[in-house]
Amino acid sequence: MTSAMNAAATGAPDLRLEALHRYPVKGLSPERLDGAMLEAGGYFPGDRLFAIENGPSGFDPAAPTHQPKIKFLMLMRHEALARLDTRYDPETSVLTIRRDGSVAVEADLSAAPGREAVEAFFRTDFADALRGPPKLLAAPEGFRFTDSARGFVSLLNLASVAATEDMVGAPVDPLRFRANLHLGGLAAFAEFDLVGRVLAATGGVRLRVTKRTERCAATNVDPATGTRDLAIPRTLSAQLGHSDCGVYAEVLSGGRLEQGETFRIET
Repeated sequence: MTSAMNAAATGAPDLRLEALHRYPVKGLSPERLDGAMLEAGGYFPGDRLFAIENGPSGFDPAAPTHQPKIKFLMLMRHEALARLDTRYDPETSVLTIRRDGSVAVEADLSAAPGREAVEAFFRTDFADALRGPPKLLAAPEGFRFTDSARGFVSLLNLASVAATEDMVGAPVDPLRFRANLHLGGLAAFAEFDLVGRVLAATGGVRLRVTKRTERCAATNVDPATGTRDLAIPRTLSAQLGHSDCGVYAEVLSGGRLEQGETFRIET
C-alpha cells in the first residue's frame, strides 16, 4: 500500500494546509494569503491573471488557448524577474513594481495608460531578454496563464522540498516551486500517490488531484535574490529518475480555504 493510501486507511494525521499563495502576474512575485475562496471548476483565485508577452505569441483573448511559457517573460530564462517586488490590488487593479526598494511603476491595469506603463518598464529594464515588444496580457474570464492547461490549483508537499534540500545539499525555499497550496503531513514525494484521489478540506472544499508537476529551471532561481544558484530538476532526475515535485488539482466543491485547516484523503 502506498504511503498516501496508508495514511487514509490507518487514520494517520490529515494533511495540513501550511500556506496559500497566489501569483497575479506570471513570473512575478508571490502574494501570501490567510485564506481564499475557491469555486467548483475554477482556478485558484487571483492567480496568473496576467502575463508579459515576450514578442507576439499568437494569443487571442477572444478565443484563448493555452500557450507554452516560453512565449512569456518567465523565471526559467529570466531570473532577474525575481529581483522585482510586485504587488497587485484586485480592488483597484493597480500593480506596483518595486526595484531595489523603490517604486518603479504603479499602474492601473484596467486602463490602457497603465498597461502601457508596465510595458514600457519591461521594454527598458528587460531589453536583453526580449524577442519583440513586451505586451501585458490579461486573462479572459475562465482562462489563466498557468504552465499547464490543467493547472487549476497547484499543491506542494513540504516534505518533498525537505528531501530535495538533502539531495542538493543546500536550503530550498518552497517559493521556488511557485505553488498555490503548501501541505504538511505527507511523506516525501507521497503526493504522487494522490493522483486520481480526492482531498476533502474541513471547510468543505474538495480537490481532485489530476497530475504530477514536472519542474523546470525556474526552480533553480533563488526567489529572494534572483540568483540562479541550484540545479533542482537535474538533481531530481539524477536521484529519482524524474524531475517531478508537487501536483495539480481541480476544484470539485468550492468554499473557503484557511491556513491551518486540514485535508482528509477520501477513500
